[in-house]
Amino acid sequence: MDDFLWRAALAGVGVAAMTGPVGCLLVWRRMAFFGDTLAHAALLGVALGLLLGVNVMVGVAATSALLAVLLAASARQRLVPSDTVLAILSHGGLAAGVIVLTLLPGVRVDLMGFLFGDILAVTRGDLILILAVGLVVLTVLAVIWRQALAVAVDEDLARADGVAADRINLTVVLLAALVVAAAIKVVGILLVAALMIMPAAAARRFARTPEHMAIGTVVVGVAAVFFGLAASLAWDTPAGPSIVAAIALLVVLAWLTPRRAISQ
Repeated sequence: MDDFLWRAALAGVGVAAMTGPVGCLLVWRRMAFFGDTLAHAALLGVALGLLLGVNVMVGVAATSALLAVLLAASARQRLVPSDTVLAILSHGGLAAGVIVLTLLPGVRVDLMGFLFGDILAVTRGDLILILAVGLVVLTVLAVIWRQALAVAVDEDLARADGVAADRINLTVVLLAALVVAAAIKVVGILLVAALMIMPAAAARRFARTPEHMAIGTVVVGVAAVFFGLAASLAWDTPAGPSIVAAIALLVVLAWLTPRRAISQ
């Protein structure tokens, strides 16, 4: 295999490994649209990164983290419904990002690459950054997993048991922000939420425990990365959308599998 294929495969595996558990927590909390909001608003982070001359992933991570904090704070207010706040921030951030990109003087931007990903163009530096972010995300998840699971199942009961639910919620949304920043290179802004949510939908069919679901989500994500890359090379299709299409196919196959076959 050529070097760029190895880098693409490793980057895809690294992203799938961290999107799986984080995606499970979002699914359990019924926060699927939250991932979309972070992803869409990440284009503003891309624009700010280019404007300030810093690494795009750093700009996306900073912007997504700020947005995640705002979303966590907005969830506690009763004036505006949470789904309305998510829609405002999602579309507002996307629009602002496009506007800033068009106003950047003398900067040529591969907008399609940011929107749909360009995993085959992952550099060694990108790969190192993705794997480093993945290590941080998985380490933090391992530390807070039991508490995050308790909050996801019943937040009021978790608070009664002494769990710092606000701190756990903030940590989870910040981890989601890091995942979005790392995954943009692989599947792009418009599809990154699919990489967090869809594998969890497939793994949920087979899982008997939360841990099994988290592991299954990673397996589905990794399988989709390899299937998507293979399809991209065989049929000359865009790699990012091919990966997401592979996930969609795996979700359909999982939910068409009879429950009797799963129990056996």
